[in-house]
Amino acid sequence: MFEVAEYIGIIAFTMSGFFVAARNNLDLLGVLIATFLTALGGGILRDISVDKVPFTFSHSYPALIVIIVLLLLIIFKFHKRNSIENKLFFILSDSIGLVSFSISGGLIAIENGFNVAGIISMAFITAVGGGIARDVIINEIPFVLKTGFYGTISILIGLILYLLNVADLISLGTISTLFVTTLWLRILAYYKKWSIPLR
Repeated sequence: MFEVAEYIGIIAFTMSGFFVAARNNLDLLGVLIATFLTALGGGILRDISVDKVPFTFSHSYPALIVIIVLLLLIIFKFHKRNSIENKLFFILSDSIGLVSFSISGGLIAIENGFNVAGIISMAFITAVGGGIARDVIINEIPFVLKTGFYGTISILIGLILYLLNVADLISLGTISTLFVTTLWLRILAYYKKWSIPLR
């Protein structure tokens, strides 16, 4: 289940990272850095946190997936399209990445015997760590800090994974249900412009 969530997240965040880089008119090197950070940065932080060799550094598939998806996006000239960050394709890819990486981070935390705070933290770091690094290097306020319900979805996934683990209910069925439900919630929150009020 971990690897499925990881690969789905890598594909989705490669696309969303590419769209953010294209919006900021980065050159090819900038696109590569922004895309790799978005797709792989959170997973690297997650694995370092649990004292493991990062999955990206011990398997060839993650980098290969990023390169293939990146080439396809360039070949089909997605960087030439206007206002792509507001289109459903971007929102969907970014939301899929968010949910997939939150799940993979939470599962790794459970595997390592983390408590509820650890599971939530790992879900959050895995999902938003790469995006924060990307936004910092392109001198933007991190996406997670200004978009309502983005990080909240990740925290919610971590909490639900903890409860499922306590109840010994983690299975392909429950993880799939969690994926679909929270993906739908994230997309709904975006279009309904839900946010957590400051006061």
